[in-house]
Amino acid sequence: MTMKKIGFVGLGIMGKPMAMNLLKAGHSLTVYDIVSEKIKELVAAGAKAGASSKDVAQQSEIVITMLPNSPEVKEAVLGPGGVLEGAKSGTILIDMSSIAPLASKEVAEHAGQKGVVMLDAPVSGGEPKAVEGTLAIMVGGPQETFDRVKDILGLMGASVTRVGEIGSGNMTKLANQIIVALNIAAMSEAMVLAAKAGVDPEKVFQAIRGGLAGSTVLDAKMPLVLKGNFKPGFRIELHIKDLANALDTAHEVGVPVPLSGAVMEVMQALKVDGKGADDHGGIIQFYEKLAKAQVRQG
Repeated sequence: MTMKKIGFVGLGIMGKPMAMNLLKAGHSLTVYDIVSEKIKELVAAGAKAGASSKDVAQQSEIVITMLPNSPEVKEAVLGPGGVLEGAKSGTILIDMSSIAPLASKEVAEHAGQKGVVMLDAPVSGGEPKAVEGTLAIMVGGPQETFDRVKDILGLMGASVTRVGEIGSGNMTKLANQIIVALNIAAMSEAMVLAAKAGVDPEKVFQAIRGGLAGSTVLDAKMPLVLKGNFKPGFRIELHIKDLANALDTAHEVGVPVPLSGAVMEVMQALKVDGKGADDHGGIIQFYEKLAKAQVRQG
């Protein structure tokens, strides 16, 4: 693979390990985050510090953004000192944030006016897979641009799939987040039922994981739940953001999503209860509280 000059904006729970994997592969990396301490960690690993999103873009052929939501992406790309102020015609912008599909289209339209081609490429897998470089990456945008950067995305993900034009990456991520949320909620209901009925939840987990009820979610979250480990991972408050985008998008296109709405309210209750920063596996705490039963061991 030809080494590229890559810029990376957003060094949070996901962005930092993703940027680290690009560094390990030998790419030249310029990084920026509004929290200066995060920049220092990457610089210590061999990256160059950018003074702003604009500065990162000025020094890069490819700019990757990994930010919390649509407003932050718009600010970092379109705002003062943003990526488009520093980008040259021909720069590739890859937004790996999970944002509203319409926001991706809006940012891409502005980018295109400056000759910058954009892909929306949100990810699934949480912090562990970001560290391993085994994320699932779902991409929207031009086929030609996707072909040019697929190998770079492959340094951060085990599967890299183009699903359509700009915005379709984030539409796929919304579908992903609905399925993940409903899986965790179903696991939570079932395991709290087992626990309160006097059956060992760990034995239930082992008994069902190889059958039709088995899932990647069950295998990833149940061992943590049994330990009472709700350190994020992927915070409930971020899943709330994704479900808000999913509900808005569903209503815009005329698709009722009643189960997603129900799980959204479960997450909102947990946020009010001070648990918004817990991992989304912590959804089980809502059911434990309702049933006055505990699944975790010890």
